[in-house]
Amino acid sequence: MKLARLGVNIDHVATLRQQRGEFYPEVWRAAEVALATGAHQITIHLREDRRHIQDHDVLAVHDMCKKLGLPLNFEMGCHDEMIGIAIKEKPEWICLVPEKREERTTEGGLDVLNETNYQKVKKTCEALKASLPHTRISLFVEADKAVLEKCLTLKADAVEIHTGEYAKDFLNKKDLSSHLDKYGQGAQLIKKNGWGYHAGHGLTFESLEPLLAEGHFEEYNIGHWIIGESVFLGLGHVVKEMLTLMSKYPLKD
Repeated sequence: MKLARLGVNIDHVATLRQQRGEFYPEVWRAAEVALATGAHQITIHLREDRRHIQDHDVLAVHDMCKKLGLPLNFEMGCHDEMIGIAIKEKPEWICLVPEKREERTTEGGLDVLNETNYQKVKKTCEALKASLPHTRISLFVEADKAVLEKCLTLKADAVEIHTGEYAKDFLNKKDLSSHLDKYGQGAQLIKKNGWGYHAGHGLTFESLEPLLAEGHFEEYNIGHWIIGESVFLGLGHVVKEMLTLMSKYPLKD
């Protein structure tokens, strides 16, 4: 029985630390707890503005991932500085995401239909693949057919579908059928080309379940809800509960 993988995003452990400028809570400890509990990988986003994850966190978290034999998924914008950091650190996965300094969090997927943006993403993918042939690349995008077709022209290995609007509609008890239809159609297109099909952004324990029932996504990267819930229940407990839910829904294709 093949199950979806869970990547735990621990950015907001760093958010809590940065509010006071202390050394605690240590981000690497969150990685240790999540992975020891059963998470399949750790996701961190080193933003250009360094609002949460710091450069030293990348090294410390990756060291913990390597110690436990599990991958680091390094989210980054398409910037020369980040390309250099990624090449030096050699993460197992890199997820390319859009960044705007004024946003609270990532607000949508990469706009690869815009030619300027497309060329920037293309250049980044090529630079990373040239220096990191064993690192796999995912592209954080919307589940739009034209976008996904454009992604397939790039040197990458997977897409991660932005589930932010789905998550909002779930919370507002709106009809989810249009989201689920797009996700299913996207799965067919992406998987027949041999790419990975991942999802993330805004998901909670409750909003994850309908996606698991559809069985299309091979990996989910979830952070804010897990860290928030961990304040009450503990990180290990929350990760274990989410993995238990995921174990009930084998992948369908």
